[in-house]
Amino acid sequence: MFNAIENDFLVPFDGCFSVQGSLTKIEGLSFKKKEYQGILGVLNARIDDDQRMLYAQDKHAVLLVFQAMDAAGKDSTIRAVARGINPAGCQVFSFKQPSKEELDHDFLWRTAKRMPQRGRIGIFNRSYYEEVLIVRVHPEHLDCQKLSYRGDWGDFWRQRYESIRQHEHHLARNGTVILKFWLNISKEEQKRRFLARIDTPDKNWKFASSDVEERRHWDGYMAAYEDALNETSRPWAPWYAIPADDKRVMRIKVAEILAQTLESLGLKYPSVCARRQQELRQMRVRLIDEN
Repeated sequence: MFNAIENDFLVPFDGCFSVQGSLTKIEGLSFKKKEYQGILGVLNARIDDDQRMLYAQDKHAVLLVFQAMDAAGKDSTIRAVARGINPAGCQVFSFKQPSKEELDHDFLWRTAKRMPQRGRIGIFNRSYYEEVLIVRVHPEHLDCQKLSYRGDWGDFWRQRYESIRQHEHHLARNGTVILKFWLNISKEEQKRRFLARIDTPDKNWKFASSDVEERRHWDGYMAAYEDALNETSRPWAPWYAIPADDKRVMRIKVAEILAQTLESLGLKYPSVCARRQQELRQMRVRLIDEN
């Protein structure tokens, strides 16, 4: 079963992670555009090569989960990391407000049916973690979920964490490599990006008034993220808390973790037996001898 690679941004497995102690920016590290494009291009090529072997080997699936506050850069990071990957080997799903059908199932149902097949990389823009993040900050959303639960609400959230851990452990035991990225943006940087969306006509469509309303719950979200990461970061399903105030640095750090993880799997193209090699030689002779 897959085990997380070591990394400066790996969320520990012992429950000691602190949002307050995590970085939103790496001081002294930045990339000029040309340098950034060069580094990212090399990482994209490494990821593409490994995805081809992943597909050929057909033993592992890879699931990337992205969670963040609004304007942290989930969409652009997914585009940057997935650039160059064969579209046939990559699936991206974005999870927004649950539909009526989804609310008639358990909270893991809508994402469970979108899990990547072996040989493919699946990317979740938001995920089942919304159920212990936004729903925890806004528990009134539970009214739509038709739950029969009547116990202690502290125990309710512990049960949801347990369900997520068991779900991810099951996936990992069956060959899915899970990498989870929390893009850690500061409140000040989020404000700057919101203002840019308002002041730039081409970005107006990205802005929603509800985004500003949610800033009033910033501390609640940070508490929810801290609990969720501590409760569910495990060697087989690690969280990485990536500084997100500098988008170029953030994208490169995510791409590095993915490239290093794929390379740690020992991927290679399948070899063929002696009998199959003999058949291939015979087919080669037939093709060459065709009129």
